[in-house]
Amino acid sequence: MFTENSKEPDSRGTAPNRRRRGRPRGRTAQGAAARLSLYNTAIELIAERGYQATTLRDVADRARVSVGLLYRYFPSKRAVVLALYDELSAKYAARAAEMKSAKWRDRFMFALTTSLQVLSPHRSTLAALVSVLVGDANEGLFTSTTAFSRQRVHEVFHDAVAGATDAPRPEVAAALGRLLYLVHLAIILWWLLDKSPKQRATTSLMALVRRALPACALTLRLPRAHAFVVAGDKLFREALFDDPEPHKSRPGI
Repeated sequence: MFTENSKEPDSRGTAPNRRRRGRPRGRTAQGAAARLSLYNTAIELIAERGYQATTLRDVADRARVSVGLLYRYFPSKRAVVLALYDELSAKYAARAAEMKSAKWRDRFMFALTTSLQVLSPHRSTLAALVSVLVGDANEGLFTSTTAFSRQRVHEVFHDAVAGATDAPRPEVAAALGRLLYLVHLAIILWWLLDKSPKQRATTSLMALVRRALPACALTLRLPRAHAFVVAGDKLFREALFDDPEPHKSRPGI
């Protein structure tokens, strides 16, 4: 896919076997400013033209720099996408730290609303990346290369349940947190595809989810509901994370 660069980057977009000299790139104020400018240009072009139609040469031309200089900071489009994931997941984790003590359903709605707020400035770019987010083998939401971002975001939903005033037992809390994380992803996808004016359909969907949550919380008190949540979580782990057994210390996987 990444024909702009003959060397395949690693999971964070760094090209292997490339000799590095002098001060690491991006560590000076000038280097950091250059990287940010190139990153913003790449994100802007992806939003305008789509992921597949954007090349690194296009980015270099728009930024009025050489392709060689661009490669120093972003050796492939994959590096740009991973940088975007890193930026958004880090901002989200920081914002989600403001979550207050409450029932899990209220904490979930806070986590969901905060996610939309953080992503909103980048909606055009993310909409252009939908095919990548859902199905790409290298940059998709459920690939190993994007696990660092997925873990940050999922931990927010895990903590929304596990740290709630009405948290269920740990096994159920872990399963419910993971399922709510997947519900959040489905709503984000809906939002990205929503063509209604000002995404009114997404606002209505959020209101519907909020109204349904009290009934869900009551149902979850039933032992059979616990078994259903845990069984459903196992299926999702196996299908999406290739992980039939949970890792308690790393809930994002």
